[in-house]
Amino acid sequence: MSLVAKLVLVAGLVMAALFILAWRRIERASVAAGLAPATQPPTVGDIGIGFVANFFDTLGIGSFASTTAYVKFRNLVRDELLPGTLNVGHALPTIAQAIIFTTAIAVAPLTLISMVVAAVAGGYLGAGVVAKLPRRSIQLGMGIALLIAAAIFVMKVTGVLPPGGNALGLTGGVLVFAIVVNFLLGALMQLGIGLYAPCLMLVSLLGMNPIAAFPIMMASCACLMPVGSLKFIRERKYDKRLAIGLAIGGIPGVLLAAFVVKSLPMQWLYWLVVIVVLYAAILMLRSALQPQPTPAGENA
Repeated sequence: MSLVAKLVLVAGLVMAALFILAWRRIERASVAAGLAPATQPPTVGDIGIGFVANFFDTLGIGSFASTTAYVKFRNLVRDELLPGTLNVGHALPTIAQAIIFTTAIAVAPLTLISMVVAAVAGGYLGAGVVAKLPRRSIQLGMGIALLIAAAIFVMKVTGVLPPGGNALGLTGGVLVFAIVVNFLLGALMQLGIGLYAPCLMLVSLLGMNPIAAFPIMMASCACLMPVGSLKFIRERKYDKRLAIGLAIGGIPGVLLAAFVVKSLPMQWLYWLVVIVVLYAAILMLRSALQPQPTPAGENA
């Protein structure tokens, strides 16, 4: 293993440990102060969706869209808690992905680091905004995000997305453009818009080898998700039980996909995902258009 790979491995493990410690500390303080109930163990279903979503996430199908569709179909979490639950629950599995792919695929260091830093900055600012959004705004945002995800899946299946080039890095104005776009993708991710597919499309359009998108998008998410997640945790804007289940089930899913399965014939699965995601988008937008409950103490 090269020195860079060793540094990435150590940094990823340290980041995961710090995130777990911070998550535990905030939750213990909230429970002690009476602001949150005691932690309930995740169900088999919570762990199972974490495993399945992150298994396919590692193979290139984003975990946010599939998890949202499942959660919305089962009505497991209030809509306003979904963005936080997705970010908190999938943070640790994404760190595992980042360690695996950034140590296996070479990308120009300046391109990788600058795009990751931009995504983290966008994620930090975006989480602060989304954590305070009302339910209807989150429902509308996630409904639109799911429609965008479905459109990207269709473009991928039908071959509309560009094949990309051979470059493993960017320079000059093209790099600046990529940094700005990744900043925006990091911010939008806090609303439940997965970064993977848009980032893959971005680097391909800019002439990079699509395989180079994997370490960029996974390292971006691995760094921005813990940072943004802590904001959701502090604001109590996530479902703790489900998030724990996603994390527990997600890491084995990542390892199985990366080291055992490695690849699958995905064409049929993409069409299935399109149908499921469109269904979830319709449910989310329909919820946004329904009359919202009036908070206690306010006039109807």
